[in-house]
Amino acid sequence: MITIGLTTWTEHPALIGGETRPVTLSEYAGHLPVVELDTPFYGIPRQSTIEKWQAAVPDGFQYILKANQVMTRHDRQQADDEVARNTAFTTFRSAIWPLIKAHKLLTVLFQFPPYFNRTTANIEYLRNVRVLMGDLPVAVEFRSPSWFATPGMTADVMAYLKSLHFTNVTTDEPHNLNDGIPLVETVTTPDLALVRLHGRNAKGWFNQGQDWRKTRTLYRYSEAELQEFAALAKRLDAQAKDVCVIFNNNSGRDAAPNALRLREILDLHWQNLAPQQLDLF
Repeated sequence: MITIGLTTWTEHPALIGGETRPVTLSEYAGHLPVVELDTPFYGIPRQSTIEKWQAAVPDGFQYILKANQVMTRHDRQQADDEVARNTAFTTFRSAIWPLIKAHKLLTVLFQFPPYFNRTTANIEYLRNVRVLMGDLPVAVEFRSPSWFATPGMTADVMAYLKSLHFTNVTTDEPHNLNDGIPLVETVTTPDLALVRLHGRNAKGWFNQGQDWRKTRTLYRYSEAELQEFAALAKRLDAQAKDVCVIFNNNSGRDAAPNALRLREILDLHWQNLAPQQLDLF
């Protein structure tokens, strides 16, 4: 099955007729069956907050939650603090239990920083992540090109992720020899293939100036590019039980229009959506 989602649910006016107010979770769930949240990256939510997320959506709706920054070694001050790191893993797993229990957790996304290079220590850390996460679903997105330096190395990395039962994220983003990663079309777990689309705005992506966070995903995919992603999703669908495509190209609010168009191209009709307002009359 192919599903399509966006990052966060509030910032997508195309889902509510172009209105400028924040989109509610129930409105979002009336259009798309999965959402990715980065809230846990900045601070692990209380279990009561996640219980509200769980209760607000229909059965079958899925969440992708970003792992906390301590877990992905973004917080350099605590990167080598084993106690703090293990505490973060324990707290995170406890907090997301309502989604696990309700079968609404698609995966936990470990998006590693650009300085998380392919080193022996980091290879070992990936194995530690699997131990600390138990049997929970985990997706891994690298930002360092060192993991994809050669075709042979890429194959070895994918085999390693497969052995850990980690979903490798197929990522579309600007990249060069020193920054970013190429789009590597892989299926490393039979249950899930995950695609994340960040746009192709190389100038905004690489130039980390004052407005970097506002411009790095400023990009609208063309019709031809969306057709390519539709073909990609179909190929992955032949190899994995579920395929999820997440649009993160939202600096200019282009993610939702692109997602809705991809849904049309693929002729997708999901049965687990929330009722839209017009459906109530």
